[in-house]
Amino acid sequence: MKVLLDLIVGDPQADRSVPQTGMTARLTLFVSAVMAFLAVIALAVSLTTNRVASLWAEDLAESATLRLPADPVTADALLLSALDVLETTPGISSVRALSQDEQQALLEPWFGPDLPLDALPMPQLIEIVADGDGYDVDGLRARLTAQVPGAILDDHTAWREPLLGAASRVRLIGWSVILLIGATVAAMITLAAQAALAANVQVISVLRLVGAKDAYIARAFVRRFTLRAGAGAIVGVVCGALVLLVAPQGDAAGGLLLGVGFEGAEWILPLLIPLLAAIVAFFATRTAAFRRLREQT
Repeated sequence: MKVLLDLIVGDPQADRSVPQTGMTARLTLFVSAVMAFLAVIALAVSLTTNRVASLWAEDLAESATLRLPADPVTADALLLSALDVLETTPGISSVRALSQDEQQALLEPWFGPDLPLDALPMPQLIEIVADGDGYDVDGLRARLTAQVPGAILDDHTAWREPLLGAASRVRLIGWSVILLIGATVAAMITLAAQAALAANVQVISVLRLVGAKDAYIARAFVRRFTLRAGAGAIVGVVCGALVLLVAPQGDAAGGLLLGVGFEGAEWILPLLIPLLAAIVAFFATRTAAFRRLREQT
């Protein structure tokens, strides 16, 4: 509590040993603002990627596709048999056979609109939607093998697992970037604090002559640079939030680039960035100040 009070109130006499303006002040504010801005963007991208990937994975987990052989002679019989199997399988809430137009629409991005798909034998696709409890995939495959020869059940596992893996890697990269940003802030503030201490060596010598202890002198530097880092981080967070608010928005299922931002309680996280920047500045400046003061003894 005393440390927090000292940071807020300060000591006017000790504060004179820290330059009010100059390169170190501008550098501390600028670096803190830029790094806080980048941290907001990196955090938003990481959280959005995780949110979108979870949504897509949930949709894929609830749905599956059954593909029937492209045999015009047996197509109708296989379709009726497949629907009978699916509709009597526990855990399946609905099944729907895709129409010819829907299947052609799925193939157009790959073959183009000019390909005469209606003249080609196309396998019949059936959309399967599971209920909350799901169904026995292996048991359903066994029934289909016995009653619907040539049917292939795709439960989208091959799509879901790579998607979740990619989202996990993006999330890891995002948090790694945030850690690197914190390390950069600590390094730059350390350099700025050392420069300020070196520039005010004569003032520090006078303070020592009148009986000031190193802890008293260091406290002034720590307070000034901590408040500067926190103020700069507030500016960076505000700028980052404004950029996210004016960025194009859209349905998360439509694409990542249309939905980067925070939702609900996630907005609390960027508000913590100035506090974290101040904490990093506090310990970085304190360490640098005591080291430099020992060297100047």
